[in-house]
Amino acid sequence: MEKNTKRSGTPEGFRESLKKATTEMLVLFLLRRRSMYTYEMMNEIEALSQGVITFNTLYLTIHRLQDFGYVEEQGKVVSEDNRVRLYFAITPKGEGYLAALIREYRQYTDTVDQILGLPERGKEV
Repeated sequence: MEKNTKRSGTPEGFRESLKKATTEMLVLFLLRRRSMYTYEMMNEIEALSQGVITFNTLYLTIHRLQDFGYVEEQGKVVSEDNRVRLYFAITPKGEGYLAALIREYRQYTDTVDQILGLPERGKEV
């Protein structure tokens, strides 16, 4: 009997794998633009991707990036509804890591495009 939660071998599973592989890069990119709190990052990614990329949570990613010294807590703000918002900022070490991730991402996706015989970005299919 096949489980409904199993996504391997489906386009949805492929999309989920791509999302997991690029989450750190997307978070660091946003924090390079300005410091943000986690929920704000989730909304910003969803808005920039026009709803294609959505997250239920980014807390594990933020904590992992903190553990490696790529992001740091920049401050706390208590909202009108008494919610504490922790703002995060990218560190110089995180800037270097982001640059490396972008290089690797471009090299990998360009190579896959080449293998698949896809036209260069910006040219019609």
